[in-house]
Amino acid sequence: MNLKEFQKIFKEECYKNRIEFKENVSEKFYQYMNLILEWNEKINVTAIKEEKEFIVKHFVDSLTICGFIKESNRVLDIGTGAGFPGIPVKLYHPNIDATLIDSVNKKVTVLKDVIEKLKLEKIEALHIRAEDFAQDLNYRERFDVVTTRAVSSLATISEYMLPFVRIGGIAICMKGPNIEQELEDAKKAIKLLGGEIEKIEKIQIDNEFERNIIVIKKINKTDKKYPRGQGRPAKEPIK
Repeated sequence: MNLKEFQKIFKEECYKNRIEFKENVSEKFYQYMNLILEWNEKINVTAIKEEKEFIVKHFVDSLTICGFIKESNRVLDIGTGAGFPGIPVKLYHPNIDATLIDSVNKKVTVLKDVIEKLKLEKIEALHIRAEDFAQDLNYRERFDVVTTRAVSSLATISEYMLPFVRIGGIAICMKGPNIEQELEDAKKAIKLLGGEIEKIEKIQIDNEFERNIIVIKKINKTDKKYPRGQGRPAKEPIK
C-alpha cells in the first residue's frame, strides 16, 4: 500500500467514525504502520498484519479517545504494546507530554525505534511494571490522563491506573463489548482507589467491533499501598 492509498483509506475510516482526519500527520501514521509491520517480521508485536485492518483496529480505534485529551495534557499509556493507543494519540495531539510503559522489553525496543524514526518529541517509552513505576514520586498522581486498551479486567486495571492520575484527572479504559459484569465487579475497587465513573461511551467501529470507553475521574488520593505487587491486582482483584 502506497502513501496515497493509505491516506484515502485512513480518511474514509476516520470520516465513518466521526474522527477529524488530519492530513498533516497522516504520513507519520503511514510510517508508523510500516515500521510496526517491518518489526513484526522479526518479533511478534501485533497479530494484525493486513493494512486496512491495521488502520481500523489500531489507528481509528486508538483515536476514539482523542476527544477526552487536551494538547496540554500529560498522558501515560500502561501496557502499551506496539504503542496503542499512546502513539496515535501523540501523533494526533503533538503537544501532549506522553509516557508509554510496558513490561515486555522487546516491545519497548520497538517503540524507541519508532519514536526515533518519527522524530517525536516530549515522549518516552520505558520498560517497567506499573506497580514498580507507581512508587516513583515523579510519576505517581502526576498525570492528567492515563490510558489502557484491552488490558486485564476493569477492577485489576483500575488498581494499576488510578495511582498515576492526579486529582481531577481521568483514567480511560478501552474495553470490548459486554462490560456490565466487569463494571459491577469493579465498583468497590474504583471507589477505594479514589475514582468514580464519569462516562461510558459505546462506539461501533466501522461495523466491525464494539468499543466501550470507560472514563474514570480521580476525586480522591490513592492510598500508597496501591498498586499491590507480585501480580496481586490480577490474582486477587479488590472486591
